[in-house]
Amino acid sequence: MTVPIPMIDKAAAAWVDAPDWIAELAVLADRDGLTGAGKRIGYSPAVVSQVINARYPGDLEKVEERVRGALMGLSVDCPVLGDLSRNQCLDWQKKPYASTSAHRVRMFRACRSGCPHSRVKGGGDAER
Repeated sequence: MTVPIPMIDKAAAAWVDAPDWIAELAVLADRDGLTGAGKRIGYSPAVVSQVINARYPGDLEKVEERVRGALMGLSVDCPVLGDLSRNQCLDWQKKPYASTSAHRVRMFRACRSGCPHSRVKGGGDAER
């Protein structure tokens, strides 16, 4: 029976100088598995594996923000909610408009009207 290689070792082998957030993600994947790590940061197990193995073709900066928010305490000053973890901030930005809740409307508008933390087109950190 083959012993699986720990994710932290895979990260060390794949990254020349693994950033701190990669190590955090690898430790979480070793503890909770790829599925558990993916759920915690809002990505699929496949994405978690690709990131740890330095093979993810997507937006690594966005994954980093989610890891730092969910695992490392990175927070932002939301204009509506105040102190908010970065991963929750990104979750709010993904939500579609829903007139069923005044709070949801305020968040939707704030994320799209110049919030400095927004990655939504027209927001502060958005890629234009």
